[in-house]
Amino acid sequence: MTSRDPGKRVRKAPAERRHEIVTTAAHIGLTEGLECITLRRVADELGVQPGLVGHYFPSADQLVAEAFTSATMAELDGLLPEESAGPGHDTPLHALRRFFTLISSTEFDNVSKLWLNARHLSRYRPVLRDHVVEQELLWCRRIERLVAAGARAEVFRCDDPWAAAVRILVAIDGASAYINTSADHRTAPIAHMARAVAESELSLPPGALAP
Repeated sequence: MTSRDPGKRVRKAPAERRHEIVTTAAHIGLTEGLECITLRRVADELGVQPGLVGHYFPSADQLVAEAFTSATMAELDGLLPEESAGPGHDTPLHALRRFFTLISSTEFDNVSKLWLNARHLSRYRPVLRDHVVEQELLWCRRIERLVAAGARAEVFRCDDPWAAAVRILVAIDGASAYINTSADHRTAPIAHMARAVAESELSLPPGALAP
């Protein structure tokens, strides 16, 4: 009777293997930057041959783009869950208050850096650019949905929820633009800028979206 080789690898289902590759690439992108995502680097992290990663992602650009989407979708679902404006969940006011409380913490700094990184690289990588645009629109739609729900409930006053959502997101991204450089010197003046923009857009009194 022969014993099983302890080094023998168990073959994973294609969907499971693909998810594993994207998740590993997303972690590299978050912690080190999207430029550090290569087929070989991901293979090394997983302990497999680069050819296996290449089987699922013949182009590194596609892997980089999907890693970006994976990381930013996880962030979006944590900050603004899909059902956040639905029945039985937080009111739009409470959902937005939670949202601004979370994004003002350091917990999401790596994702802010990832967005900045992706927007820069998207000038040269069309596949990544498409993913960045798609994620931007998805973020805007989630915010728009909350704003519209609040307006229907007469918690907010807003004639154009889509325009308000775009301006709120631009304020958030504008503050995040300094995440890699002079953040320490600018933190205090801009700490609540995005929240203040949202309160103005929704005709709320100052501090209404504070924790």
